[in-house]
Amino acid sequence: MDLSPRLSSILVLLLLSISLAFAEIRKSEIRSDDRPIIPLDEFGFTHTGRLELDASKISLSNTNPDLDLSKVGFFLCTRDAWVHVIQQLEEEEITCALQSDLVKHVFTFNRLNKNTSFSTVFTENDADQYSLVFANCLQQVKVTMDVRSAMYNLEGKNGGRDYLSAGRTVLPKVYFLFSVIYFSLAATWIYVLYKKRLTVFAIHFFMLGVVVLKALNLLCEAEDKSYIKKTGNGHGWDVLFYIFSFLKGITLFTLIVLIGTGWSFLKPYLQDKEKKVLMIVIPLQVVANFAQVVIDETGPYGQDWVTWKQIFLLVDVVCCCAVLFPIVWSIKNLREAAKTDGKAAVNLVKLTLFRHYYIVVICYIYFTRVVVYALETITSYKYMWTSVVASELATLAFYLFTGYKFRPEVHNPYFVVDDDEEEAAAEALKLEDEFEL
Repeated sequence: MDLSPRLSSILVLLLLSISLAFAEIRKSEIRSDDRPIIPLDEFGFTHTGRLELDASKISLSNTNPDLDLSKVGFFLCTRDAWVHVIQQLEEEEITCALQSDLVKHVFTFNRLNKNTSFSTVFTENDADQYSLVFANCLQQVKVTMDVRSAMYNLEGKNGGRDYLSAGRTVLPKVYFLFSVIYFSLAATWIYVLYKKRLTVFAIHFFMLGVVVLKALNLLCEAEDKSYIKKTGNGHGWDVLFYIFSFLKGITLFTLIVLIGTGWSFLKPYLQDKEKKVLMIVIPLQVVANFAQVVIDETGPYGQDWVTWKQIFLLVDVVCCCAVLFPIVWSIKNLREAAKTDGKAAVNLVKLTLFRHYYIVVICYIYFTRVVVYALETITSYKYMWTSVVASELATLAFYLFTGYKFRPEVHNPYFVVDDDEEEAAAEALKLEDEFEL
């Protein structure tokens, strides 16, 4: 094994540790693959962990009977142990990951006895988070096989199976609770729109649609994880989850862009450059959602899995940056308007509102993309649900802020001002030059 495959293995396992969390029953098709390390899945075991591993249609590109098949097989390894295995390989203490005493052998091919399939159940009593990995330390030998893996913990006196990783087993309840909160918000927003229907704009109905899609997305995710927890399969709820996740993602980014431009409540049209932002954001969201489906459904055994993961991260960052431009443009336009139209108080209120929104959008993006990522990395596998709760709480706070600040208002502060307010605002606007984006 040379250094490049080892570095690739480290990267894949690190991405795996923050990407796969639910470990449903997974089926993997490996075709003519000569990679020395193929991560298959990851799972947090309790003291009653089980791994069911089945492989069929096994074939090697080299059928030489003298091959050392003990260097080909499956093993379990914790993240910390894997770092030490890499060190052992680099220091040439071992030539194959399967030779390390830090990994737990599940099945090696020298036990096949000329068979082309096997089935085994591995009992794991040491509670920790493990990666299921396939190792092929034979040079220029390609492996083809179909693999089915099922990892679960036994719970309760009856020994029922829980296919959700330890630390994630409470997620169905968490997602359902947040879906109830969002449905309640939708009902409250409908009431607000009805009470203040004379000042309702199109953007307010769009905001209602975003909240409803978020609630449906969480409900489907709760059902998906609930079925995975019990049976290891989403039973079609994963399809509904992907659909609503796709719609929610597109509408949320579109809403941020539309609010940033002031569409509907400040002006009834979009400028060409604002339309271009939408034309960039919407297709990128399509790509991001497609990449997310590929990442979730194929698993890290796919040779292009890391590439799709990188595409998803890149596209998400580009979308997050793109939605900030309309807010910046609106702030600059309001600055210029304040110097020419004589409505200092009105423009100061608008300017303050958009500045606050700009800051909140940045904080929301930073928290959900950076802080939550860091939380997933440093948190013990037993408490991985905390990163989901943190992300959902931040999203809920962002929705509440947006709804409150841009709610329909009968006595609109934009238009009702007196002379004293106008003079004070004019003085304040003279000091605005120090705030630059």
